[in-house]
This record gives sequence, structure tokens and C-alpha cells, in this order.
Amino acid sequence: MSWKGLISKNLKELRIHFCQKSNTSDGVREFLKESYPELKRQNPHFPFLVREAAGVEARFFARYDYGIEKKAVLDNLSAKDVEAELEKLVKETS
Repeated sequence: MSWKGLISKNLKELRIHFCQKSNTSDGVREFLKESYPELKRQNPHFPFLVREAAGVEARFFARYDYGIEKKAVLDNLSAKDVEAELEKLVKETS
């Protein structure tokens, strides 16, 4: 199984924070545009929480079992690098 299909198995929630206009969030916006539909198709009941706010640091917050959370900073990353960061978070528990 692809790591993308393991999201709902290994994580409890994924929060995605980014700025709607900032250049530092370009990679996150591109990642969401290109990859989010497929991720949601493979994990239809998984809670992806997408939050846009002016001036915020682009980041993932991954919540695991027992309330454990990990953060990945995504500022100035390309869409491919953003996907690689998500893959790391997903595989940490597998």
C-alpha cells in the first residue's frame, strides 16, 4: 500500500496552516491544488483541516494516537518537498 493510503491508519488528524498570499506558502498552495484531491479520495473519512490565515507560518500539525502531535515547517518548500514532509509524518508510525 502506498504511504498515501496509510494516512488514515497512522494519523488521527492533519492540520494544514498556510498564508493565502505569502510567497513562503506557495509550495503548500500548489501541493493542495495538485495532491489534495487524490489524498482525500484515498482517505475519504480522514479529517484534513485546512486553515488559511494572513501571515502565518506554513506548517503541518500531525496528531497521532494518545494525543501525540508533531509539527513540520513548510515555509519556502516546493510542492514536492511539502509532499515529502507529509510522507515522513505518515511513515513515523508505520
